[in-house]
Amino acid sequence: MEEGSGDESELTPTTLQPLALPKTERQDSSELSVQQRVFNIANELLHTEKAYVSRLHLLDQVFCSQLMEEARLRGSFPCEVVMGIFSNICSIYCFHQQFLLPALEKRMEEWDLNPRIGDILQKLAPFLKMYGEYVKNFDRAMELVNTWMERSSQFKAIIHDIQKEEMCGNLTLQHHMLEPVQRIPRYELLLKDYLHRLPEDADDFKDAQKSLELIATAAEHSNAAIRKMERMHKLLKVYELLGGEEDIVNPTNELIKEGHILKLSAKNGTSQDRYLILFNDRLLYCVPKLRLIGQKFGVRARIDVDGMELKETSSVNMPRTFLVSGKQRSLELQNCTELGKRAPTPIREKEVTLCMKCQEPFNSITKRRHHCKACGHVVCGKCSEFRARLLYDNNRANRVCVDCYTTLHGVAPSPAGLSQSTHSVLCSFLHHMEKGSGRGWQKAWFVVPENEPLVLYIYGAPQDVKAQRSVPLIGFEVSLPETCDRLERRHAFKISQSHLTLYFSAEGEELQRRWMEVLSRAGRGEELQAHAPISEAVEEEGEEPVSAGENT
Repeated sequence: MEEGSGDESELTPTTLQPLALPKTERQDSSELSVQQRVFNIANELLHTEKAYVSRLHLLDQVFCSQLMEEARLRGSFPCEVVMGIFSNICSIYCFHQQFLLPALEKRMEEWDLNPRIGDILQKLAPFLKMYGEYVKNFDRAMELVNTWMERSSQFKAIIHDIQKEEMCGNLTLQHHMLEPVQRIPRYELLLKDYLHRLPEDADDFKDAQKSLELIATAAEHSNAAIRKMERMHKLLKVYELLGGEEDIVNPTNELIKEGHILKLSAKNGTSQDRYLILFNDRLLYCVPKLRLIGQKFGVRARIDVDGMELKETSSVNMPRTFLVSGKQRSLELQNCTELGKRAPTPIREKEVTLCMKCQEPFNSITKRRHHCKACGHVVCGKCSEFRARLLYDNNRANRVCVDCYTTLHGVAPSPAGLSQSTHSVLCSFLHHMEKGSGRGWQKAWFVVPENEPLVLYIYGAPQDVKAQRSVPLIGFEVSLPETCDRLERRHAFKISQSHLTLYFSAEGEELQRRWMEVLSRAGRGEELQAHAPISEAVEEEGEEPVSAGENT
């Protein structure tokens, strides 16, 4: 159309449609997308390496250094104890701080000219064998820390003083000592993702593949140590359950089973709620101690497994009963499968400040009290969002806790039964990072439930039945990151309240907008409406979920 012709008829919607890209341009765009993803993974490796080196510095130059100084100058405890705890952490720190991190930093600076990391990792991967000594010593190191925290007041004071410092991120020495054990499996995950994105004809493919083989071998030892640590965490959980009154945190102890049981009274035949905890060497018979905040049960009796005998005593009037007899005591017990046949004696709400299942504190807004109609325990909405038919109530469906649901149905609730995604205001994968935590970005599944619309739950994956963290949203302000934040991720936003700031990164602009809207309204305490679960963005990218528990 000539300028000044005045012919408006040619300006139709059809003529204004953008032209389709030629095939070669679409190919170029696709190749650019692949290159960007490969770069992002390499960049993530660099950023997590920086955070990891700072943790190694904390272990070697702060914890180890201050303890060793105290041992040498004042002799409050032997130098051998400090060396036994930190093993070869100094060598590990030097390797990463002087060799691997500088090599990664230099490569990322020249990425446009030399886009590869497989050659670096293949060259340095053999040095990761030094982790074997640290991993093998890990159980002994944990035992030494626990022993000397009790034995030496000065040892304990130094540890506590360092843990109060901001660089520790409110985490214990034991938590930081676990990071070297977890680091090798993290390399393995990143390399697998890197190879998944890398074209097979890329120059770096063979080097990256060889690096993965070398690192996978080193990871086997770390994974074994992680499994041991998980068993230790279970012992710590039971230790807290008992208020610290039972010395069970020991690498030789193994938790076999725990759960509710009914104790039959010898006087009148009535049953009472009790809790049994079975270890490889002893059986603990426990009673509720509901008035003690932070302590759920007290140990009434200890029976050695050595010499303990079980005998079935069931009858028509008293089914599913058995006798436990040992050197210290004999107990007549009844299996809790009689649950639901009679109304429980409800525990008074005023006596309970924490949910009797998840141990989270109650409040009047986001964590209200509910009674389980099967056992009478006081639990939160999240732990009692299940229904079961109870015989004493004419087989009608009643609200029950997760444990009673499992007992009455014979199976644990399915992910759908937990209503984690199907009954949510909004849920999707997001990357997240806490300001000042020292950790890099982590991927997790986030849910704002319908029954608790003012709480954000963080899961490792959509199928997980237990959240790894919950964040009450009232009072949080939602905004876009400022320039000084330097997040280096697209579609990012943050929520802030007082001293806590959490950063998030969505898969797309629309998902970012929806999350910001939901979190903003929740922060103001407004009523929320449900959205459909969002997973399409993740499926299009072809990404696999990464557990939020993995350190980065």
